[in-house]
Amino acid sequence: MADTPNGSDAAADTREEIMDATYRALCEHGYADLTMQHIADEAGKSTSLLHYHFDTKEDLLVAFIDHLITEFEEVVAPSEENSPADRLREYLDLWEFAPEEDERAALHLALLELRSRGPFNEAYREQLARSDEVLRSTVADIIQNGIEQGVFREVDPAATARLLVATLDGARTRQITLDDPEYTRGVRDQLEEQFVEGLLVDGTDDTTGKGQ
Repeated sequence: MADTPNGSDAAADTREEIMDATYRALCEHGYADLTMQHIADEAGKSTSLLHYHFDTKEDLLVAFIDHLITEFEEVVAPSEENSPADRLREYLDLWEFAPEEDERAALHLALLELRSRGPFNEAYREQLARSDEVLRSTVADIIQNGIEQGVFREVDPAATARLLVATLDGARTRQITLDDPEYTRGVRDQLEEQFVEGLLVDGTDDTTGKGQ
């Protein structure tokens, strides 16, 4: 039987609750120790309800990665109010988290564990590849837009985006695996000074995209 509109809304709400519970459970238990029971407890639901929506923990985590990607795309959606340089700075900010943000650090550590399973799990690998593509294409699009506006120098957007994302990813991995709370912030600031400012065409006011 097809879902009624109210039924569809209820299913969407339940799915959102499960995604939120997965977030909290991953932060609390990490990837290796995570169980469907942990997620059910966080959601205040039964494991049978979780299995009604997702056959296995793998299916649920694949959906969770998709959920994170969708949220990221909404956060970085283009805004005509911001210059390309400001959009790049905001992108850099997304990778940084403060030393006291224990929950966020725990989530990224869990996701790093999950990424390590990519070579052995096709479903994870496909979602992780999609995530990487979204991260890189977001930067490439911002750079291309800046070039077209005459704000940024002529560079290869795709190659430049690969370098930026690889640098940020490496910095965050070091921060969470070596417990180096200031590392990502330092790299972020260096990238703003050397990368973003270096892209700007001489004599350009990056807050307006117009020549001074």
